[in-house]
Amino acid sequence: MARLTLNPGREKSLLRKHPWIFSRAIAKVEGDLELGQTVEVVNHKGQFICQAAFSPKSQIRARVWSFEQDEKINQDFFVKKIQKARNLREQEVAADTNGFRLIAAESDGLPGVTIDFYNGTLVVQLLSAGAEYQRDNILQALLAVFPNAPIFERSDVDVRSKEGLPQQKGWLANEQANTQTTITEHGIDIQLDINKGHKTGFYLDQRDSRHISGQYSQGKSVLNCFCYTGAFSLHALKAGATKVTNMDISANALKQAEKNHKLNDLLQADKVEFVKADVFKKLREYKEQGVKFDTIVMDPPKFVENKNQLQGACRGYKDINMLAFELLNEGGTLLTFSCSGLMEESLFQKIIADAALDAGKNGVIVEKLSQAKCHPIGLNYPEGFYLKGLAVKLV
Repeated sequence: MARLTLNPGREKSLLRKHPWIFSRAIAKVEGDLELGQTVEVVNHKGQFICQAAFSPKSQIRARVWSFEQDEKINQDFFVKKIQKARNLREQEVAADTNGFRLIAAESDGLPGVTIDFYNGTLVVQLLSAGAEYQRDNILQALLAVFPNAPIFERSDVDVRSKEGLPQQKGWLANEQANTQTTITEHGIDIQLDINKGHKTGFYLDQRDSRHISGQYSQGKSVLNCFCYTGAFSLHALKAGATKVTNMDISANALKQAEKNHKLNDLLQADKVEFVKADVFKKLREYKEQGVKFDTIVMDPPKFVENKNQLQGACRGYKDINMLAFELLNEGGTLLTFSCSGLMEESLFQKIIADAALDAGKNGVIVEKLSQAKCHPIGLNYPEGFYLKGLAVKLV
């Protein structure tokens, strides 16, 4: 087997079972390596540490498959990992839900592999060189655990370029006539498109927060910003919201949101509206017009892709949450989120506190929210925690 030798002292994170090896940690590369090939990683004394997938074009030069020297990285390896992840979801995911994340990459011991389950259909993202190299083994393992399952690939993301890989999308197995499907979460039906939708088609990580949000919507007027398929709105209306305004800049997203409201018999003209607008601009218009809401859901897309963008993202989060605070009625609640992994929880809370201060409002955190249980966080992989949410009530 090809080998990576580490610089002295650079094995410390690996001894704590963290799955990443950065380029600066490597002293020597031995062997004629293919992109994504499995290599043996040793310390500067030649002692075995782990087996990892080699990625010469990425700053994360290798990602760990196994810390066992004799373990074979083959189809059986992936079958065991997938079955283990499936068992965990069967224990932790609500029985009334048929859409969940099956494989959460490093947190499930499969770096660069994301797999979502949508009512029997599997959607796969292979985002690392190692995942791409093991493509056939992963596909066959999936079919072994889920016989005859339709499998669609959504490896059409920019991050693959960092690994030296082209984008790919399409059916991998058991092709279906169309790419739309319907899932159920907490008694609500949601139609999505695994080919055209964001990410793999839907944001499964917000399932628990959507359900919880209903508690802050009963008898309330609700503004749902960056609404996408309207899922927060559906939970709000089901919980008894008096009126929900869904806002998104995408006409296609609003069209799908409208379909989902109709699907659940929640498309009453006097209770729900759909507004196509830039959220930043529209909130400023509402402020000028004196429009107010009892509850506001602020679930924006990721503002931070790298550390160089963090400062600008902080300003963006502060501005948009300040506007939200200004639009809340007395005693109102802001449900605000950040899905940016580089945005630390303490920093996000500080930003929200500063936004309230600048808006001239006093608030208390009544609940902290996070990613759904099907997005577990490995104890030795803190980067697996990325979705932060706060329920802030004005006092």
